[in-house]
Amino acid sequence: MVSATLKTSLDREPMQPRILIADDQQDVLDALRLLLKGHGYSIETVNSPADVLAAVARQEFDVLLIDLNYARDTTSGREGLDVLSRLKELDDQPPVVAMTGWATVGLAVEAMQYGVSDFVEKPWTNTRLLEILQKQIGLGRERRDARRRDAEEARARKEALLHQQEQEREISEAKAIQEKLLPREIPQMPGYEIASAWQSARLVGGDYFDILPLDGETLGICIGDVAGKGMPAALLMSNLQAAVRGLSSATLAPDLLCGRLNSLICRNTASDRFITFFYAQLQGPTRRLAYVNAGHNAPFVVHADGTHERLREGGAVLGVFERQTYELGSAQLSAGDRVVLFTDGVTEACNAVDEEFGEARLLQLLTNHRASTADALQMKILEIVAEFSGHHWQDDATLLVLAVEE
Repeated sequence: MVSATLKTSLDREPMQPRILIADDQQDVLDALRLLLKGHGYSIETVNSPADVLAAVARQEFDVLLIDLNYARDTTSGREGLDVLSRLKELDDQPPVVAMTGWATVGLAVEAMQYGVSDFVEKPWTNTRLLEILQKQIGLGRERRDARRRDAEEARARKEALLHQQEQEREISEAKAIQEKLLPREIPQMPGYEIASAWQSARLVGGDYFDILPLDGETLGICIGDVAGKGMPAALLMSNLQAAVRGLSSATLAPDLLCGRLNSLICRNTASDRFITFFYAQLQGPTRRLAYVNAGHNAPFVVHADGTHERLREGGAVLGVFERQTYELGSAQLSAGDRVVLFTDGVTEACNAVDEEFGEARLLQLLTNHRASTADALQMKILEIVAEFSGHHWQDDATLLVLAVEE
């Protein structure tokens, strides 16, 4: 078996075609060399089948001009067919033009089965020989170019697939890490029920929420949305979470916490990145909610009688203005109230005609289901928004629902 493989060169084709001539008669080789060199061809000659294989393994030719009959048997063409069968095993075989003075129909058919492209009878006609060689060189170069393009495209596809698989693996790992950063179990407080939902439009996203037990009677409640999507947003979200958990305490008021967060983010984040953020402290016994809204979608407080209010007090988004102060807001909750925090992936979910779900629909939904438990209300919101958008989430969607028990 022939193990040699023709080298694939990315260089441009040489201007001077290379021809390998194989014949055991020196006068034939000399005549062909004289003819073809005079027409601008680069010639290499060999006089045995073994030399043919060695030459083809060593370098690239545009066409092989091969005698089918050698010294062992001058009539059957068997030696030539043996060479052809071994040449056919090469990955990038050049066109083969067979020369013989003893050609038969059977020999011609068998030679074509082994890959011979054309025939030249001895003695040859110069004009006819030149025409055949020119045609086969052109066809061979076209096939070679096509093979090279196919090989390059296959290599590019393989590299792209490997890159995609690596990205998917990294993103999958990042998603697993991100999910671990979000609360697995929502801390509860006597007299309240809290439920959450996190729906990522991509494998990883920039939405954030957390419930922080600050002391026996105070809970920290926060939700945020990092500008952008994908890995950059997810990385900034994880940094925000670490900062909030590191700074939050029952003795640090929401306005002061947001001021410190803003300074940290401004110092460590690119200018085109910012975060909308809502942070509140719920004082359990008094049902008082102290909060700051830093440019986030204003949460709804829906009262048992169907009235509502929005939690808007605060200031600008985090990460834009380094010297930023925040106003402290407060809300007095009552039995039967429902507080709903959400990101814009909920209200900006679109239907088939590109119409957003919107805050008006969300408010109507909350009003209609205000007597539901926190968990039931959260599931109802996601169900209705998903139906509205055809279960296609264009952006990350996060919900926090706080129910004040009767």
